[in-house]
Amino acid sequence: MPWNEPGNNNRDPWSGGGGGQRGSGGGGGGNQPPDLEEMMRKLSRQLNGIFGGGGSGGSGGSGSGGMGRGTQALVSLGLIIAVVVWLASGFHIISEGERGVVLRFGEFQQVKNPGPGWHLPYPIERVEIENVDNVRTLSHRALIVTGDENIIDVDIAVQYRVLDLVDYLFNVRDPDTTVNQVMESAIRERIGKNNLDFILGEGRGEIASSSRVVMQENLDSYGAGIIVTAVSMQQAQPPEPVQEAFADAIRAREDEVRFRNEAEAYANGVIPRARGQAARIIEEAEGYRDQVIARAEGDASRFDQLLAEYQQAPDVTRDRLYLEAVEAVLQDSRKVMLDVGSSNNLMMLPLDQLFQGQRSTTNSGDTPTPRPLDTSRSTFGNSGTGTNRLGDRSPAAQRSREVR
Repeated sequence: MPWNEPGNNNRDPWSGGGGGQRGSGGGGGGNQPPDLEEMMRKLSRQLNGIFGGGGSGGSGGSGSGGMGRGTQALVSLGLIIAVVVWLASGFHIISEGERGVVLRFGEFQQVKNPGPGWHLPYPIERVEIENVDNVRTLSHRALIVTGDENIIDVDIAVQYRVLDLVDYLFNVRDPDTTVNQVMESAIRERIGKNNLDFILGEGRGEIASSSRVVMQENLDSYGAGIIVTAVSMQQAQPPEPVQEAFADAIRAREDEVRFRNEAEAYANGVIPRARGQAARIIEEAEGYRDQVIARAEGDASRFDQLLAEYQQAPDVTRDRLYLEAVEAVLQDSRKVMLDVGSSNNLMMLPLDQLFQGQRSTTNSGDTPTPRPLDTSRSTFGNSGTGTNRLGDRSPAAQRSREVR
C-alpha cells in the first residue's frame, strides 16, 4: 500500500522493507518526523550505487566499485565533449558584403563586420546575418485607375538594398512585404494624378522617378533602414478588351507627329529659299533704284550744262544737238545717203563693213540687222575743198537744197 496511507505504520519511502518504526531503536517516538540528514544520506548512497560510487556493505563490492568508476569517467568525458561542442557552436563566419547582429536573449548587443567571430552559444546569444550589398528586386502588377477615370494595367519593378541592418531587422516586421505595400501605394498615388495618354506616352519615366521619391519618404518615416535604388515601369497598357482601340489612337498620334515633322522640315527648306529670293529681289530693286536715280541726276546735270551752253550760243548748240541725234539714229543703218546735187563725182563706200555684216547675217540665218556706217570716212570727188562730210545735215543746208 502507499506509504502515507493509514495503517502503514508511518513508514517513509526511503525506509527498508524490513525496518521497524522510526525511533524504535534510536530513542525517538513513533510519531516523530523523518530525519532529513538520514534521508540525504540514503539518497546519496542510492546515487553512488547507480554511478558506481558505493559498495562497501555488500558482496562483490570491489567489482561493482571498479565498474562504477569506469562509468563515471565515461560520463564525465561525454559531459566535457558536450560542453566543448556547445562552446564551439558560438563560432561564426560573416562573408564579404554581409553584416551580423548579435542578440543576447533576444536583445540587440552589437553589429559584426565581415570575418570570423565568436559569440556565446545558443540559447544565450545568437547572430542574425544579412547581406547589405545585394540589390533586391520586387515586382508588382495591378490594374490602377488613372486621373481621367480610365483603367491601366501596369507592371512595376523596384530595386532596393539594406542601408541600416538594425533598423531593417527590428523596426519593421516583414521588410519585403512592407516594400511591396509602399510601392503599390506610391504607384497608385502617382498614376491617379495623371491622364491615361500621358502615362502611355512620355510619362512613364516621370511617374517611375516620382514614385521612387515617394517610396523613399515613406520608408524613411517607418525607419525601415532601406534605400530604394530604382523604380521602373516595365509595362503600361490598357486592359485587354480595349487594347485595339488604344493602338489605333496611338498610331494616329504617331502619324500626327510624323506629318508635323515633315511639314516643319518642308517649311525649314522653303522659308530660307523664299527669304533669299526676297533679299535678292530687294537688292536688285535697290540697285535699279540707285541706277535710275544716278542716271536721272546725270541727265539733269548734263541738261544744266547744256542749258548754260545754249544760253551762250543758241544756234551752235541747236545744230550740235541735231547732228548728235541724227548720228544716233543712223548709226545702226546700212543705207547710204547720197547728195545727187553735189559736184562730187567719186564717193568711197565702206564695202568691207557692208560685206562683213552680210556674211554674219547669212551664217546666223536671221534677218539682216543694220550695221553702223562710218560716214566720217566717206569722201566726195577731188574738189578743191578736199574731203567733205556726208552732206550738210544742218537745217539751214536742207532748206537751201529745197530752194534750189
